Amino acid sequence: MVEDGGEEEAEEDSGEMPAATAAAPLQRCNGFLPGKESAGGGREAPADGEEQRAAPAAPTASAAPAAPEAEAMLPAGAGRVETRLSRRRLAVLAVFSCYSLVNAFQWIQYSILSNVFAGFYGVSFTEIDWLSMVYMVAYVVLILPATWLLDARGLRLTALLGSGLNALGAWLKCGSLAPQRYPLTLAAQAVCAVAQVFILGLPSRIASVWFGPTEVSTACAVAVLGNQLGTAIGFLLPPVLVPNTPNDIDLMAHNISIMFYGTAIVSTLLFFLTGVVFEEKPKYPPSHSQAVLQTIPPEDYSYKQSITNLFKNTAFVLLLISYGIMTGAFYSVSTLLNQMILTHYAGEEVNAGRIGLTLVVAGMVGSIICGLWLDYTKTYKQTTLIVYILSFIGLLVFTFTLDLGYLIVVFVTGGVLGFFMTGYLPLGFEFAVEITYPESEGTSSGLLNASAQIFGILFTLVQGKLTTDYSPRAGNLFLCAWIFVGIILTALIKSNLRRHSVNSGIMNLDAKAVSVKSVSDEQKPCCSFCIVLPKELGLFLC
Repeated sequence: MVEDGGEEEAEEDSGEMPAATAAAPLQRCNGFLPGKESAGGGREAPADGEEQRAAPAAPTASAAPAAPEAEAMLPAGAGRVETRLSRRRLAVLAVFSCYSLVNAFQWIQYSILSNVFAGFYGVSFTEIDWLSMVYMVAYVVLILPATWLLDARGLRLTALLGSGLNALGAWLKCGSLAPQRYPLTLAAQAVCAVAQVFILGLPSRIASVWFGPTEVSTACAVAVLGNQLGTAIGFLLPPVLVPNTPNDIDLMAHNISIMFYGTAIVSTLLFFLTGVVFEEKPKYPPSHSQAVLQTIPPEDYSYKQSITNLFKNTAFVLLLISYGIMTGAFYSVSTLLNQMILTHYAGEEVNAGRIGLTLVVAGMVGSIICGLWLDYTKTYKQTTLIVYILSFIGLLVFTFTLDLGYLIVVFVTGGVLGFFMTGYLPLGFEFAVEITYPESEGTSSGLLNASAQIFGILFTLVQGKLTTDYSPRAGNLFLCAWIFVGIILTALIKSNLRRHSVNSGIMNLDAKAVSVKSVSDEQKPCCSFCIVLPKELGLFLC
C-alpha cells in the first residue's frame, strides 16, 4: 500500500500502466466507487471483506483531495494511471471513415437511380427500394450478435469484418451486370448490408478508445461524417456515371460496370489498409474514463447484463426511440428523394442527386459543428433538443416548398433540412455514451442504429405508399408528425453525464470517498463500483 505520493509519482513517470493485481474480481456496473479516506488523511485499511481502493492523500478529511477525483475511482492497486494520446488515432479514424464512406455509397447508389435500375432489371420501384431497405433489415437481425462480437472479440476483428464484407459485396455486384440478374445484385447488396452491421456501431467506440475527453465528440462526429460523405457521393456520382439510356441497354450496362468495378477496387484497397492500421487499443488510455474501464477484468463482463442495464435506463430508452424516429426519417427521405423530386420535376435525375448531395454535405457541416460544440460545452441534452426542433421546422419548410416549381428553392430547403437532420446523428451517439457509461459504447450505439433501421423500414414503406398513391407532401407530413413525437420524448430525457463526471472528477465537486460503514442503508452503494456523492446531493451514479 502506498502511504504517500512518492511511489505513485514514480509509476506515472515510468510511462507504464500499473496492473490492478491487488484487487479482487469486480462486477461491471453503471458507476464506480471512489476510494476511502481515513479521518487523518491516510487510507483506512479494508475491513469486513471490503475492497481495498486507491484514494488520493489529503491533509485532513475536510480538505480537497490532492489528486484528481477520477484517479480515485480506479480499483485497488492501480495507482495513478498515465493517459496519453496516440498518433495512430488519426490514421485509425481516417481509414474507418473511408471504408464507412464506401459502404454508405453502396447503400444509396441504387435508390438515387431508382428509375434507371428499375428499367435495367425490369422490376418495380418497390423492388428497387428493397435494395436500400435490405441494409435496414440486416441491421435489425444481426445487431445483437454484432455488438456481442465487438465486446467479446474486440475492435480490430470487427473492423476487418466490416471492411472485408464491404469489398466482397462490391465484387459480387460486378457479376450482376445483366438485366436478368436482379437476384444476384440483391444478394450482393445483402452482403454489403451485413458489412454495415459491423460499421455503424464503431464511431463512438473508436472515439472513446482512441481519443481524449476534449476531442471525443469531434472524433465521433468525424467518424459519422465518413458515412455521411459516402451518402453524399452516392447522391452525386451515380447520376453522372450512369445516365438514363433506356434505348441502349448495353451502354447502360457498361456505365453501371464502371461504377461497380471502381467501387470494388477502392473497397479492396481499404480492406488491406484496415489490416495494417487498426489495433485493438492504444498503449496508454487516452482518458481517465477509459483507464477505469480497462481495469475491469474481461471475465467480469456480461453482455446479457449490459443489455439489461441499458433497457433499465429510462433516459436511454427515451433516446433509443427518439433517435430511431429522427434517423429513420432521414433514411426514408434519402431513399425516396429521387421519386419525390421526379414527381414535380420530370427528367431532373441529375439535379435530384445534387439536391441529395446538398442535403448530406450540409449535414456533414452540421455534424462537425455539433461535435465541436459538445466538446466545448458538454450541453448534450440542450443541443440535441434544439437540433431536433430545427429538424422538424426544416422538414415542414421542405414539404411546403417542394412543389413551388423552383429547383433553387428545393436546394436551399434541402440544405437546411440536411444541416439539422444529418447533424443530429453524432449527437445521439455521444449522448447515449454519456448517459450509459460505463456500458459498452458499441452496445449502446448498436441499439440506437437498430432502432433507426426499424423506423427506417416502417417509414420508407409507409411514406413510399403515401407518395405513390397521393403525393410527396402526404408522405412528408407523415414524417413530420413522428418527428414531433420525437421532440416530446427528447424533452423528457434526464441528462446524467456519467462519462464526463468521471473525466472531470465528478463535475469538479469535492466528493470525498464514503466509507460503507459510515452511511445508512439508504446511502450504501449497491455494488463495488457505485459512486456515492455527498449525502446532501442525494445522488448515485449507478
